[in-house]
Amino acid sequence: MTDPQRKRQLQELNQVELCVRILSQARNELYLNMPFLDVALSGFGFEAQWDLRGRGLRTDGWNFYYQPDLLFEMYRRGRVLVNRAYLHMLFHCLFEHPDARGKREKALWDLACDIAAESVIDGLYQKCTHLQPGAFRRETYLRLRKDLNLETLTAGGVYKALTAERPSERRLGQLVAEFLVDDHGAWEETDSPRMAMERRKRWKDQREQAQTALEMGGEQGQEGNESLLKELSVENRERYDYRRFLKRFCVLREEVETDPDSFDYGLYSYGLSLYENMPLMEPQETREVYRVEDFAIVIDTSMSCSGELVRRFLEETYSILSGEESFFRRIHLHVIQCDEKVRQDALLKSPEEFRNFMEEFRLTGGGGTDFRPAFEYVEQLRRAGEFRKLRGLIYFTDGKGIYPVQAPAFETVFVFIRNQYQDEAVPAWAMKLILEPDDVMEMGQMRDVSKEILRKENLT
Repeated sequence: MTDPQRKRQLQELNQVELCVRILSQARNELYLNMPFLDVALSGFGFEAQWDLRGRGLRTDGWNFYYQPDLLFEMYRRGRVLVNRAYLHMLFHCLFEHPDARGKREKALWDLACDIAAESVIDGLYQKCTHLQPGAFRRETYLRLRKDLNLETLTAGGVYKALTAERPSERRLGQLVAEFLVDDHGAWEETDSPRMAMERRKRWKDQREQAQTALEMGGEQGQEGNESLLKELSVENRERYDYRRFLKRFCVLREEVETDPDSFDYGLYSYGLSLYENMPLMEPQETREVYRVEDFAIVIDTSMSCSGELVRRFLEETYSILSGEESFFRRIHLHVIQCDEKVRQDALLKSPEEFRNFMEEFRLTGGGGTDFRPAFEYVEQLRRAGEFRKLRGLIYFTDGKGIYPVQAPAFETVFVFIRNQYQDEAVPAWAMKLILEPDDVMEMGQMRDVSKEILRKENLT
């Protein structure tokens, strides 16, 4: 007599094998049409979950989870649907949707992520994923692009539009029914904050690699994939420009420290030959490094600037500069608060002083905005020899003020928050860097995650 439990186990095993073949076929078909996604496409394991409901698909950024019966039903309706679902979950990871919610409302964020992912897929001209969008879907894209004045629909932008619109329960149900593809429950079920950070780093690298591969493919490689290239460009630019930008304030100089890269193999081998088992090892006592030396940060403390955004901006700057390899042993970093006049100047000479400053930071000012006093003050410091070599000045502001007419003797960049600034009067000699408000808020949130990881590790 056949054991019922054994029979059920064999049936489930056969179902799993067939599901893996279906998902592998989707991955291979996508790879043949989009080879620039090769590493990203093959970066998932497949795992069956029999209790999955809804559409029966989910990902945590590491694996794809599926409900076999629901996957079979999707495959019977059309292989393109499986290809699109695979790509949909991949795009969630590639665009960092699982880790970028922050304090946003979950239901609207989930919907915004689905709309953003589907808009990219619908913009691909690939036979393996093409389905003609219906009237409701086309109207939704058109409406969002008109509201956002954007060609590319990112999850953050769509969320902002949905929050402003506050769709009725009926319309919200229509949008979910139209764009829902997978379950997002696994996004916040990571084992630890460190795993979440590792996932974020993994997909950041994958996103940059995909953009590079797509751009290097030339016009022929980009044909049919323009919507994806635009999305990758926007995501990469918006999330990481400030960190990269700060590198321009680093200088090359020798530091007194052991340089392991200067190891002399000739001397090592000579010692072995002369003394048999005693190599000669003498690493250099100095090394050339790129680090921050001297520069100034000016904070616009007028009434029109958000205190929370200012704090997050300073927290991210601290997070970048306080890394082990960022500061020289002696620096001169001035953090200046200014509205129509200089209100405060904090001179920071070490990462420890920067950290103490951030713990006690308070905005001082609240008047109008005049940029000239800050530039005059920094120039006085420079002439008085307060800086060894002033690399530049970063001015965080909304741009609503009086600018100097003459260019200073150092590089200057004005940092703005998108949709919260005016840059018509910015002089030609100054650089501009525009950050997204959601990205600035995320800066501090990621730093809070890092602090939580360190706290837990110290406890253990």
